[in-house]
Amino acid sequence: MVELDGSQGEGGGQILRTSLALSMVTGQPMAIEKIRAGRAKPGLMRQHLACVNAAAAISGAEVDGAELGSQSLRFVPGPVRAGEYRFAISGAGSCILVLQTVLPPLLLAGAQSRVHLSGGTHNPMAPPFHFLERAFAPLVRRLGADLQLTLRRCGFYPAGGGEVEAVIEPAAGALQGFDLMTRGAHQSNYAECLAPGLPRHVPTRELDTLGGAMGWSGEQLRFGSVRQNEGPGNALLATLAYEHVTEVFTVFGEKSLSAEQVAHGLVKELRAFQKSESAVGPHLADQLALLLALAAWQGKKECAFTCSEVTEHTRTNCAVIERFLPVCFAIVESRQASTVRVSPI
Repeated sequence: MVELDGSQGEGGGQILRTSLALSMVTGQPMAIEKIRAGRAKPGLMRQHLACVNAAAAISGAEVDGAELGSQSLRFVPGPVRAGEYRFAISGAGSCILVLQTVLPPLLLAGAQSRVHLSGGTHNPMAPPFHFLERAFAPLVRRLGADLQLTLRRCGFYPAGGGEVEAVIEPAAGALQGFDLMTRGAHQSNYAECLAPGLPRHVPTRELDTLGGAMGWSGEQLRFGSVRQNEGPGNALLATLAYEHVTEVFTVFGEKSLSAEQVAHGLVKELRAFQKSESAVGPHLADQLALLLALAAWQGKKECAFTCSEVTEHTRTNCAVIERFLPVCFAIVESRQASTVRVSPI
């Protein structure tokens, strides 16, 4: 039984999601206490409970403590079963986080899985759909597996109602690890604004402000396609494509912020990443750590990447991974590009 303190490090929901995923991958039972103890509303919220229930569904797990507000959970997985699944979160809880919970075990399940998800697709404090599609999924393919994503409908806070379909194809053999030390040659930059239910001037001002600050214009500034009754919502995204990696940065509009303030918030993130010499930004680093740890474990080979910032979120995730897998992380921080290495033990 792997016993975890949910208040350690960053102390958020990522500890729960990573431990659920790796409990299923390794077959090790786990128990977690003090779930999200440092948060304003501690314990399992709806989206966290949805992750637990989804994990139980694909592995036939025995679970104790799966209820709203619970700060303790015991999870005993059975064999992971590939197949077709549907998972829904009422409201705008992130269905993308549910997908991230079940993805690692389904990548190793030996057969294709199709996962239908509904809930929030573009939420603050969670990776939006476009990040997963453009930045994360290509890295899954580099491992020798495949992840195909389709956005059926956007879901914004507070209404939710988004719909996503994921087709997960495991690798033919062990996951193939790789090093991602540089971005490679620059290919393209572009921004898009999703603003369903808002006046046209809002996305126009956001894009104009961003374009003026970054020197982008014309085809680089796009109004994202939306469907009827998807809003209201506001997400401003920038996609930076390079030879070896694509990064996606997102900021969300709020009633208290002007369109210009929203755009400048994104400009700040973009400039920080562009000033660094790293392959990936802080959010993709967090996701890449788990993928490369699985590959290092299966392939018995060290993997490494560089990132612009090693956040407490990433450090905590690495610590949880080490509790389940026979791997060891080594982090060397630098102003221009920090290096994260994961080695099999």
